[in-house]
Amino acid sequence: MTQPSSIPPGSPEATSRRVTLRIAAALSAVGLMAVFTDPCEAEAKITGILVPPVSEALTKFRVAIPAPALADLRARLGATRGPEKETVNDWSEGVPLATMEALTEYWRSGYDMRRLERRLNAVPQYRTRIDGLGIHFLHIQSKHPNALPIILTHGWPGSVIEFLKVVAPLTDPTAYGGKADDAFHVIVPSLPGFGFSDKPAERGWGLPRIARAWAVLMKRLGYTSYVAQGGDWGAGVTTWMAKQHVEGLKAIHLNLPILFPPPLEGEPSSEEKAALAKLQAYADNGSAYARLQGTRPQTIGYSLSDSPVGQAAWIYEKLVQWSDPNDAPALSRDEMLDNIMLYWLSNTAASSARLYFESFATDFSTQKLDIPVAVSVFPGELYRPLKVWGERAYSKLYYWNEVAKGGHFAAFEQPEIFVAELRRSFAQFR
Repeated sequence: MTQPSSIPPGSPEATSRRVTLRIAAALSAVGLMAVFTDPCEAEAKITGILVPPVSEALTKFRVAIPAPALADLRARLGATRGPEKETVNDWSEGVPLATMEALTEYWRSGYDMRRLERRLNAVPQYRTRIDGLGIHFLHIQSKHPNALPIILTHGWPGSVIEFLKVVAPLTDPTAYGGKADDAFHVIVPSLPGFGFSDKPAERGWGLPRIARAWAVLMKRLGYTSYVAQGGDWGAGVTTWMAKQHVEGLKAIHLNLPILFPPPLEGEPSSEEKAALAKLQAYADNGSAYARLQGTRPQTIGYSLSDSPVGQAAWIYEKLVQWSDPNDAPALSRDEMLDNIMLYWLSNTAASSARLYFESFATDFSTQKLDIPVAVSVFPGELYRPLKVWGERAYSKLYYWNEVAKGGHFAAFEQPEIFVAELRRSFAQFR
C-alpha cells in the first residue's frame, strides 16, 4: 500500500497511520471492529491487552502491550484525583497518601512499562481451552530427563509473576547449587478470571472446578505422574486437587495450609490460643477486602477497572502488609508494579474478585486429606498454622517445616528458601 501524496513517507503522520491500520486489523481479527468502525476511535479505546479465543490445542502465547494502552495508562495516572491525607500516622487506615503518590509518580515516569512484557515473554507461555474456558499458563521443561512435573498455583492479589524468580532454579538446579535429581518441569497456570486466562461468564468456577481443570491441563501436557503446590487461592486449588484424588497427583505442598476453621479438639493449648488470636485479629482488622469481594465483586470492579491508582492501591497494600515485616522490603517497586500492571492491562479486577464470591465462604476451608501433604510455614504469614492442626486434617502429613523468613508471597519474597523447601518436600516422590 502506498502513502497518500499529502503524507510524506517516514513522517510521524505516516507512522501513526500505519500503527492505526495495524490496530484496526488486529481488532477486526477478534471481531471488535463491529463496535468501532473508525480505526482512530478503535485506537483511542484500547486500554489493555486483547486475548483472542483459543481451542483445546496447546497454543503458544506472547504478551504484546499495545502502545495506546500505555498512553492511556500514563494519561490516567497523570489525571489522578486522590483522597485527602489519612488521619493517622501509620497504615491502619490503608496506604498513606504520600506513599501512594510516590508510587503513582514512579509508575508514570520511572517504571519501565515494557518490563512486564519482556519478563513474561522470556518464558514459554501457552493458552488452551478447558471446560469451555481459555486457560493461560507457563510451561518450562527441564533439560534433565528425570525431572518431576509440578504445577504451581498463585492466589490473590498475586499472579504467575510470583513464580518467575523460581522457574530457573527449579528447572535447571545444577546452575543454582542443586543436583540434576532436584529438577522439575514447571507448569504455572493463571487462575480463571486472572491474567490472560478467560473470565468466566457463568457461575460455578470455584475451587473444585478449577482443581479438575488443572488435572485436565496436566493430562493434556502428557504428565501422568506429578506433584502440586500452592499458597492463598493456590493452596485452595491444590487442596481440592488432593481431596478429589485427581489422576496422576502424587503429593502436594502448601505454604498456606487451609486449616480454618482450625480442627480443634477439647480445650485449646496456649499455643493454639495464640494462633487463634492472630486469626481473630485478621478477621477483625484485615479481612474487609475478602468480605467485599465475596459479596459485591461487580461493584468494586467499577472503581478498580476505571482507576489504575485505585487498582494499584488495592493490591499494593496487600503486597506490602502481607510480606514479612522483618525482612522489608522483600519486594521491589518494580516487582510489585509488574504484578499490578498485569491486573490493569488484563482488566481483571472484577473477574479475579469473583473467585471470592464463588468459594471464599464455602470451599476455602479445612478439608480432610488422605494423600501425602508437605507444609512450609513462613513467619510473616497472615497467621501461624500449627502442626497439630495439620496432623488432624492430613492423615499423610509427611513434612512440616517453619522457615526463617518470608511471608504470604513465599516464592515472590524468598525464592531461594521456597525452592529449597520444594526440593526437600518432593525428594521421595521422584
